[in-house]
Amino acid sequence: MNEWKKILIPPYMSIKEAIEIITVSSMQIALVVDENNKLLGTVTDGDVRRGIIRGISLDDAVERIMNKNPITVTGHKDRKTILNIMEKNKLRHIPVLDVTGSVIGLERLEDLLNHSKNENWVVIMAGGMGKRLKPLTDKCPKPMLTIDGKPILEIILSNFIEQGFYQFCISVNYMAEQIKSYFGDGSKWGIHIRYIDEEKMMGTAGSLSLLQLQTDKPIIVMNGDILTKLNFEQLINFHLEHKAQATVAVRPYNFQIPYGVVKIDEDRLVGFEEKPVYASFINAGIYVFNPDVLKRIPANSYFDMNQLLELMLDNNEKISIFPVREYWVDIGSINDFNQAKLDFYEVFK
Repeated sequence: MNEWKKILIPPYMSIKEAIEIITVSSMQIALVVDENNKLLGTVTDGDVRRGIIRGISLDDAVERIMNKNPITVTGHKDRKTILNIMEKNKLRHIPVLDVTGSVIGLERLEDLLNHSKNENWVVIMAGGMGKRLKPLTDKCPKPMLTIDGKPILEIILSNFIEQGFYQFCISVNYMAEQIKSYFGDGSKWGIHIRYIDEEKMMGTAGSLSLLQLQTDKPIIVMNGDILTKLNFEQLINFHLEHKAQATVAVRPYNFQIPYGVVKIDEDRLVGFEEKPVYASFINAGIYVFNPDVLKRIPANSYFDMNQLLELMLDNNEKISIFPVREYWVDIGSINDFNQAKLDFYEVFK
């Protein structure tokens, strides 16, 4: 998972030492970084050979031959996009950076072409009535509303499929037959789909008590009205690395008070703050749970996700927070739906 860390080298390392690292790692590349892991350049066998042709000694520092302007991607790029970049630029490797320019991974053509299936189950909560989207949902469940001719739920599934996920369970209630008849068992998309049939409204987590999965791997649970370009494999890895029982994806949210705020000390005015902005996080409706956690949900009862998380907090269980920097929209209203349609071509095409 973290093999790329073995190929991080400092700029003062000799070319001879860099060659050994490139060879031993079998990755055919080394990433030159500073003391904060910020990428300075890359070195491949071709760079070494071009350096030799220019008369550069193998005892010289690797910074003399490194590619100082390599093509890179940020952590949220999907597999298809990265493959397109590789094909266009005839690349076999692309360093993955965070927003500060620090290395957080390496994408290899071999890995992407032999993209293994992800064994984690994905549960999509698609049973809501979508009342705030009326009249659009009078005769159509919210997950079946279309963007560019595809139901929202199909766009969600396609995003997961692109990232190697193939095992899905969809919780349905309102106009369930429309969803089930369209997606069936998932074979049309090369995936497996099961369904949880809510015979009554069971809240945002209650239907998970009906989940019958034999797995020891973390389970992703996601609301069926969210479009995002989140890298779900990174979410799973984050959950595992933090040894959490649950991980909650959160979205930064800033709120500006449209007035000047007075500062007081008891009964005295001590200052002003003009239209302050308060930063916070909101629940992004995407979760990762260890399988045992879901067994605590009361059977066949109305139960909300916040109740489950509060129960875990009362038991001092570890819940990690995963900030979502990538595109994310909760299609909770007609305005949100219209915005998602406007965003679609730029984000998902």
